[in-house]
Amino acid sequence: MIRDLGVVGAGNTGQGIVLTAAQSGINVIFCEQSEDKVQEAIDSMASSLDHEIERWGLTKTEKTVILSRVRGTTSLPELESLPFVIEAVSDDMDHKAKVFRDMDAVLSPGTIMATNTSSLSITQLAALTNRAELVVGIHFLAPVPKRPLVEVVRGFRTSDETVKMARELASDMKKTAIEVFEYPGFVTTRLILPLLNEAMHVVMEGVASATDVDTAMRLGYNFPTGPLELADRIGLREVMLWMEHLFRELGDLKYRPCPLLRKMVRAGNLGVATGRGFFVYDERGRRREENV
Repeated sequence: MIRDLGVVGAGNTGQGIVLTAAQSGINVIFCEQSEDKVQEAIDSMASSLDHEIERWGLTKTEKTVILSRVRGTTSLPELESLPFVIEAVSDDMDHKAKVFRDMDAVLSPGTIMATNTSSLSITQLAALTNRAELVVGIHFLAPVPKRPLVEVVRGFRTSDETVKMARELASDMKKTAIEVFEYPGFVTTRLILPLLNEAMHVVMEGVASATDVDTAMRLGYNFPTGPLELADRIGLREVMLWMEHLFRELGDLKYRPCPLLRKMVRAGNLGVATGRGFFVYDERGRRREENV
């Protein structure tokens, strides 16, 4: 079992990775850009655990134990001796490339470097390092604590041992891992995006309302969440970036972002993060029963 883990980037997904690992008995050091962001992440994670306590899913003692395994820092070299470090910054190649170069420069030569990405090239990131065989994709679906699946993605030079370690980490974190050979969108993103895009087209074309589209898929096909609410929860800007990336990589029209999606992103209606997307949400991300 991996007892110590590093996480670079503590946004929503990074926080989910940190909490899930800590709940599984793993000590985690996460790195952010400033002391303010470190404290903001710790406060946010504490609030998430408080919410679980309110739902009777956790005790106060368990919260204390979980947070005792978490430490934040602004110094990347503090992660130097860890056996496994996951980069979880925004899904932008230029940003990830800079972080990967910085990580490669300070981490021990034997440290496995993983990237949490939904669609970007593991091989391209690995080529920026001096340890391509130790670079792997490990795609956690959001919200991380509630999604039991992880995609472990092989780059061109990722070693069998690195994949094995990534799968073991996923298992330690109580996740089911599937192994994916690098291809744009991997499995989950490649399959879900055409559904989300088509649902948006149905609304844009006036065929049915967003509420009725989601009701149709929930009741007609037993989806736990309708496609438009799912897009809101992923984040509409992220969904659009993923679509644009796959459209560039594959040239397939099914990945060309719906014009309604572009309009909503330009208007700042980004989903749960802003409280308004295809639906309206409160400060805890709970959907309100009102029209957008």
